[in-house]
Amino acid sequence: MTTINLTVNGVHHEVELETDRVKLVDVLRDRLELTGSKVGCGVGKCGSCTVLLNGEAVTSCNLLARKADGADIVTIEGVANGFDLHPVQQAFIDTGAVQCGFCTPGLVVRTLALLDSNPSPSDEEIFGALEKHLCRCTGYEAIIEAVKLAQQRLSA
Repeated sequence: MTTINLTVNGVHHEVELETDRVKLVDVLRDRLELTGSKVGCGVGKCGSCTVLLNGEAVTSCNLLARKADGADIVTIEGVANGFDLHPVQQAFIDTGAVQCGFCTPGLVVRTLALLDSNPSPSDEEIFGALEKHLCRCTGYEAIIEAVKLAQQRLSA
């Protein structure tokens, strides 16, 4: 067994791993009961499991938990401030970018990472950041509008 230490949404956790092959998403969902990160494809291609790892957006379904030892992780559960939604979350609601909701947590987290690193991304940069996500409901137009609205609100 291996023990790892994580700070998730500001809370320290010590987690024992039965094997070295345990994925970060499984630790988050099964051990820490943070089920906002979804397992869609299981190979890092759909983006539903995206979390922030030391400020960088990563797919947690293909990241071994042991590689996150000592990391600071933010999941969708750590984005809002209590009942006050983050401007990115509110923008997704206001533009209708939230439909079935399965992909939404990953998209919100990826958008946070994008706007944190680049407060004024071009359309091309927005498309580039979000191309790692699969959404079957919106056709992406509302998602792009949400990112632009969040960008406006955060820069105001």
